[in-house]
Amino acid sequence: MEKKAKIKIAITIASLAAISILFTRQQRRRRKLNQCPQYSCYLQSEPKPQHNFKRVLADNSYSPFKHANKEKSSGSHPYELEITALLENPRPEFDFSNVDLDLQRSDSFVWVETKSQLNELANALSKEIFFAVDTEQHSQRSFLGFTALIQISTEKEDYLVDTIALHDEISILQPFFADPGVCKVFHGSDNDVLWLQRDFHIYVVNLFDTAKACEVLSKPQKSLAYLLETYCGVATNKFLQREDWRQRPLPAEMLQYAQTDAHYLLYIAKCLVAELKQQGNENSYCPDDKFNFVLEASRRSNMVCLQVYTKEIESYPGEAAASSIFFRLLNGQGGVSSISSVTQDLVRRLCAWRDLMARVHDESLRFVLSDQAIIALANKAPANPTDVYTTIAQADSDVDCLNLSSSLPSPSPVVCSHLDDVEHQVCNNVENLDDILLANLQKCLGPNGSCPLSVFNYVLPAKSNWELKNQSHKFVYKQNGIKVSRQVAKKASRDLFVQKFSCKSPVYHNCRIYANDGRLLCYCDRKKLEWYLTRDLAKLVEDNPPAIMLLFEPKGRPEDEGNEFYIQSKKNICVGCGEGNHYLRYRIIPSCYRIHFPEQLKSHRSHDIVLLCVDCHEVAHAAAEKYKKQISAEFGIPLFIHKVADSRKAEARPGFSASITNFEEAGVSPLQLRTAAMALLHHGPTMPSNRREELRRIVMRYYGGREISEEDLERALLVGMSPRERRRHAKKRGLSLKMSKPTDFPDRQQDSYPAVMVESATMDATKADNVLGLHAIETQKSDEKEGRSSLTESHESKPPTCSNGRIDQLVFSTIWKKMNSTSKVSDSKDDSVGNVDDECENSSVQNGFGSSSPTPNSKVSLLGHGPHGKQVVDYLLREYGEDGIRQFCRRWRQVFVEALHPHFLPAGWDVMHSGRREFGEFSVYNPAKKPADDGAAEINKMHH
Repeated sequence: MEKKAKIKIAITIASLAAISILFTRQQRRRRKLNQCPQYSCYLQSEPKPQHNFKRVLADNSYSPFKHANKEKSSGSHPYELEITALLENPRPEFDFSNVDLDLQRSDSFVWVETKSQLNELANALSKEIFFAVDTEQHSQRSFLGFTALIQISTEKEDYLVDTIALHDEISILQPFFADPGVCKVFHGSDNDVLWLQRDFHIYVVNLFDTAKACEVLSKPQKSLAYLLETYCGVATNKFLQREDWRQRPLPAEMLQYAQTDAHYLLYIAKCLVAELKQQGNENSYCPDDKFNFVLEASRRSNMVCLQVYTKEIESYPGEAAASSIFFRLLNGQGGVSSISSVTQDLVRRLCAWRDLMARVHDESLRFVLSDQAIIALANKAPANPTDVYTTIAQADSDVDCLNLSSSLPSPSPVVCSHLDDVEHQVCNNVENLDDILLANLQKCLGPNGSCPLSVFNYVLPAKSNWELKNQSHKFVYKQNGIKVSRQVAKKASRDLFVQKFSCKSPVYHNCRIYANDGRLLCYCDRKKLEWYLTRDLAKLVEDNPPAIMLLFEPKGRPEDEGNEFYIQSKKNICVGCGEGNHYLRYRIIPSCYRIHFPEQLKSHRSHDIVLLCVDCHEVAHAAAEKYKKQISAEFGIPLFIHKVADSRKAEARPGFSASITNFEEAGVSPLQLRTAAMALLHHGPTMPSNRREELRRIVMRYYGGREISEEDLERALLVGMSPRERRRHAKKRGLSLKMSKPTDFPDRQQDSYPAVMVESATMDATKADNVLGLHAIETQKSDEKEGRSSLTESHESKPPTCSNGRIDQLVFSTIWKKMNSTSKVSDSKDDSVGNVDDECENSSVQNGFGSSSPTPNSKVSLLGHGPHGKQVVDYLLREYGEDGIRQFCRRWRQVFVEALHPHFLPAGWDVMHSGRREFGEFSVYNPAKKPADDGAAEINKMHH
């Protein structure tokens, strides 16, 4: 009884405590709401350290970032010539042999906070041939972020440079960072290089990155913490990296952390260079083939220097964030297929407002208003400021219960200062969003604005800046009724192309996925992250940028599979020139080949998909088209289907062979056929009679020489189209799909390849025997002995067809006649039939040479390079297996590199990338689970 009484008392006390906590929290919220200034910005009484800067190079406007101008600079990077020279003619060695550092770190360092102290540091650096550098950033209370501290270490001294106090004077150090005769040692310099450009126009030339050296040496880890512990026996607290580096004075613990990060870098570099040299000696079998590991580390490091900082500007404020939130809403509503237009509009308005307020107040998006709060506002649509405040606080409170590390105020001071604006966004769905944002901007930064102007936001109210963001899609092609010059029109056309086809939001979100043992698995976008979270397969471990840890054991690790590319962060810029204002996805391996790869070699493989600006895309595409012609010549597989013919119409007409002779040859190019049919349908009655007759003869060749009707022209338009192209065409023209007779695809002229006259016209007669195993020459001889043509015999035994309501079923007709003994083939009467309709069954019977006849992909258009790509891939799989595909990919990567000389490829990208990947037992991409549904799959199974 006494025990039960004690339990009751404990429960009562706990209940009272919980009630008391809830009551106290509610009281605090009400008190804060009452005290919250509605019309006065919090920045009036809470100035921020960065507001003391006299000038900034990267403001919060929508204008692109301007880099430093330098004489003799040919590209966007002012020091491109110097860095390129280092890449082409690298210095023979990094001489760290004389580095003599005391591993017992002293607590003494030089704190640099005045201009005179900065000049003394410049004096000291002028005598050095190498020095170590690290930076500390602050991003939570800044829109773009800024450098709060620079650590520089020489052999004799450690310097901590207060870049907040000296922000406008740091340019004194520019010459030392840009001097190619001085080596700068960083660790993980990808971001540091860009931050120094953004804040101070400091460009790093001649860099040694210890992380890149770890890559070359294939270290199990490449973090600085790992290197400090391995080589120096020093442990650091990396959580301090996320602390507020704006605070002054900095606590002793943070000062020690900052000093440690740079102090040991020179010694670590010395150790790594020694290992690189040793590795080179051990792997040197022939002096001529010696791979210089040191120079490779140098090359990878200096490639980082070629990066240029760019602002990520969306096509509309907050668009990327809104798209991410829509995905969350869909999953939160049980996977519904759509979101109401009202909810969509509200989310877009709130995201756009948040983006604008973050720029005005120089705050991060997360600080202004969390995604969870936007979702809550969209779901509840509160009707007054009090409800708005309570909704936001409750949403953030629910999240904070799961993430105890969150320390952001909720609602934020920005929301408290502009509660009426938030309410206006939620309640007013009539006004145009542009007008609302402009009104908010004027209210904040106008003549009587409530928010203080700063070097970060003073450009925002300018009309020209706003027009640059929202009116970029408007182009004027005439001036005063007179056409503009061709150059101006070309530029306008290019800009319109960029506006229409470039990526509308960042492609790389750089979210991270960790294994359950803490090892990094990959970087990914938010959708993939949310897929795991919504299925309770992972837990959120970081917010900005988001990171999750899997709750199950994944199959393999990227570094174990040689795929380090997937554990590198990536920038949303053109990999060729660094352009960041627009970019398009570019497939290094052309789709006509890649679509036919085995699933395990292409699924979830993004190594060969990069971002390019329009100009670089044009150069790369031209090089790819040129190389396709080389592939075509090498394999003897033409790029296009050369001839198509309506075999059924030909069969139904007596004397078909004679009609072919009258019309020079059977069949016509699919593209030529389509063009002729379209011209006759649209302009036949009005075009000159001789031209009309010429086009009619082209179409008649397809139908075997008979007269044609308007229905025949309609059918001819669909020849060679993929099912998807047919549906688009039918929808555009308002046509109904009617059942039609199948179409065959003859090869080259009869005299050059008579045995396969009515087969797919993708094989060169001189090489077909080698590539696809069709013994054309011997077949021809046997036919001549029997005194009949292969064409005639191919129609004596008609291939099976499938009628299921599809118009113009496209069938690859093969050699259906029984081959005689001189052909050295099997007893099989049927070689293969490939039908474009999904409902028709594909079959593949091997011939005597152990190969399969070409079978078309039902989703591939015959008007492009799809059939060519399939035959190339099938040949590679048959002859070399998956290794042949990997080698083929390496050739295309080399073409891309030689055409573009890309300076901004993501870390880990490699021409020799293997693409090898382990699949779990239940993975849909596991080859063991994938049934062989075509010839390529069957061949692949035979090789494995």
